[in-house]
Amino acid sequence: MRIESSSLTPNVPGAGQRSSSRPTPNVQAKKHSNSQESVKILIADREGVFRLGLKKLFSVEDDLRVVAQAENPSQLLAMAKSFKPDLLIVQQQIVLDGCEDLLQQLRRQVPGCRAIVTGTQSMEDATGKLLSRGVAGIISRSASPETFIEGVRKIITGDPIPLSEPESREMEPGGADAARPQRPVDTLTRRERTVISCLAQGWRNREIAQHLTITEQTVKNH
Repeated sequence: MRIESSSLTPNVPGAGQRSSSRPTPNVQAKKHSNSQESVKILIADREGVFRLGLKKLFSVEDDLRVVAQAENPSQLLAMAKSFKPDLLIVQQQIVLDGCEDLLQQLRRQVPGCRAIVTGTQSMEDATGKLLSRGVAGIISRSASPETFIEGVRKIITGDPIPLSEPESREMEPGGADAARPQRPVDTLTRRERTVISCLAQGWRNREIAQHLTITEQTVKNH
C-alpha cells in the first residue's frame, strides 16, 4: 500500500500581516538537509510496469527520489546527461545488449554515478561480464521491496551488496529447476559471495576484513 506524505504549513503568527521576518534557522536547515540527503535515481528498464513499481517503491522513502526513466541505451544516456543521477538501476538486457562501453559513457557524463543491475534467474551466468563493465551491484528482479531499498542504500554509502542467491534454492524440492545441474556459483556461501562482490568493486583484502569483522587471512582463503 502506498503512503503519501502531505506537506504541512507551519502556523506562523502574523501570517496575514506584512513582515520582513525570515523563516527560523531550524526550518531552513531542515530543508537544506533534505535536499542534500536525497539520492537521485535513474531507472532504465524495457518493462514499463517494472519501472512504475520501482518508482512507487522509492516514492515513500524520504531519501530516495526517481528523477527520470528510460527504456533503451540512448534514452539512458540522454536522461543521465539531463538529470545527473547519483544512481542508475538498469535492466540486465540493456547493459548486455547495448554497446560494451555503455556504463563508461555514463560515468563520463556523470562522474560518480553508480549502477545496479536487475537480473533474472539465470543472471549468475553473466555476473562476471556485468562486473567487468563497472556494475556496482546486482539484484534479482524478483527480490523483495526491502532488498531493493537496502541494496540502493548500501551502494550509495559504499557498502557492497551480496551477489543474488540463486532463485532455485527458494523453490520446493521437485520443482521446475530441481533437475538442473549444480553450478560452481551455487556452492558458494553467502559470505563467499559477499567477498567476491567486494573484490569486484575494487575493495582491498584489509577493507573487506574490517567490513565483515574477519581476519585478512580468511578473506584470502575465500
